[in-house]
Amino acid sequence: MKLVVFGLSLSSSWGNGHATLWRGLCRALIAGGHRVVFLERDVPYYAAHRDLTALEGGELCLYPSWERVLPYARSHLADADVGIVTSYCPDGVAATDLVTESRVTVRAFYDLDTPVTLDNLAAGRETAYIGADGLRGFDLVLSFTGGPALDILRDELGAKRVAPLYGHVDPDVHRPMPKDPHFAADLSYLGTYAQDRQAMLEELFIEPARLRPDMRFVIGGAQYPADFPWTNNIYFVRHLPPGDHAAFFSSGRITLNVTRAAMARMGWCPSGRLFEAAACGAPIVTDDWPGLSEFFTPGQEIIVARNAADTLAALDMPDGDLATMARRARERVLDEHTSMQRARELAGLIESLDARTSSTAHAPFMET
Repeated sequence: MKLVVFGLSLSSSWGNGHATLWRGLCRALIAGGHRVVFLERDVPYYAAHRDLTALEGGELCLYPSWERVLPYARSHLADADVGIVTSYCPDGVAATDLVTESRVTVRAFYDLDTPVTLDNLAAGRETAYIGADGLRGFDLVLSFTGGPALDILRDELGAKRVAPLYGHVDPDVHRPMPKDPHFAADLSYLGTYAQDRQAMLEELFIEPARLRPDMRFVIGGAQYPADFPWTNNIYFVRHLPPGDHAAFFSSGRITLNVTRAAMARMGWCPSGRLFEAAACGAPIVTDDWPGLSEFFTPGQEIIVARNAADTLAALDMPDGDLATMARRARERVLDEHTSMQRARELAGLIESLDARTSSTAHAPFMET
């Protein structure tokens, strides 16, 4: 198949979770024999932090404006099988009009930010990447979030067919690595600063750091404010490109996952960081949210923390117990949550729709 994607960013992982996910998915699709064209508006803040300039085996188009890229986009859609528009695409509404009016066999929307989309909908706020017709023009709506969110996308935004396409990890990129002293920590945390998870981060990370001044705590990420409540034993590593994530996760004794508030409330929305850390063999402490047990078994593959005391209890666990949990989590991720598995799921969903609308079946998904 040929897939044309209108997305937020593939070229820069700075301040967004889309890029790493799309890189893994594109790589897996291309390995399966499919062709991927990704169109991304070239904006200054991503250009200044660009960590990918070409899509190996596919095509990455960085464009200055919608008017300039429109003829190019039309030409690619003319012989494409699938057109995909994603959440937070800067030209989402225009791209939606273009894709839904095109002759591609499957018109798809992929919401990688479903809780935010639905929060905006409930509050009556404008969602710039969804037009007045909602999602009615798409044959398939994919959601980073499962559970009740799928019904809301159908009932409130008019999606015809909805399916979850959860986060995932590329095990060639995220795997156990030798420890890097620069990232060494008793407890690490990797994530872009977000106000809506600050309270939980203070409870599960900052407070334990205050109570254990003899331990080393490390935060990696971008956009942290000057008034962040640092302590003397919290060390900061500025934004890390995806190529450094494996070393970061592999170097800490335990790593922490904190879910953004909208995602935690809605549930069934595992962060890509969870899968990355597990694939790297890191023991994980996470906040709780509905549906977590669908992805990891609490107490066996992952540690659930609801307060600082739970984090401290995890820090007091024997190394052997932590290693056993980490091994189980890694096995679960490699069995169920790799980019290749998500690519197969996506191809299967597309092919099932294609079979309904076209007498010519596509080639089956193949792994090379």
